[in-house]
Amino acid sequence: MIQTLLVALGLSMDAFAVSVSAGMCTTEPKPSRILRASLAFGFFQFMMPVAGWFLGRAFSAYIQNYDHWIAFCLLVLVGAKMLKESLTPEKAVACEDDETDSGNTNRVSKAPSGADIDDPKNLLVLSVATSLDALAIGVSFSLLGTGIWTPALVIGVVTFFVCLLGFEFGKRIGSALERRAETVGGLVLIGIGLKILVEHLFLAR
Repeated sequence: MIQTLLVALGLSMDAFAVSVSAGMCTTEPKPSRILRASLAFGFFQFMMPVAGWFLGRAFSAYIQNYDHWIAFCLLVLVGAKMLKESLTPEKAVACEDDETDSGNTNRVSKAPSGADIDDPKNLLVLSVATSLDALAIGVSFSLLGTGIWTPALVIGVVTFFVCLLGFEFGKRIGSALERRAETVGGLVLIGIGLKILVEHLFLAR
């Protein structure tokens, strides 16, 4: 269960980063919108591992002799992707101006287009984009012979609560936390991948 929780936390970091970004640039976001966005992120993080698990099951007979290597590679690739994104220099998030009063620009009331959770279509795109990594993890669970429903539920629930925290952190802390979260998430997934490989190569004998 601890390993599942670590995987869930690692996978939720992309959605967390989007939540922080949206929270940074939204003044007094409505609780209903935050709840809707968090539910969307959590739902897709639940569904993607399930889809990946069934995909892995369909091909497990052909790759069962190399399943631990594939699981290791998938976890490391996902983790490395998160690390690369967290270390790649980017411009600071630019929030759109709300309105100007006497020459002074007020703090924005709308998130940048990339993290606009008010637009249902954009929210759908963000939810899918931040959960694609979970598809690969679902394949890994299948290859390792692990059941999927409990891990997928844990991943979805953890993502939901992590996103709720992300919106609050975004309002209070700002962008500094985004990259640190993705760095930690990437390292966690790489560490779990190494653990799986070591167990299969040495401890299983």
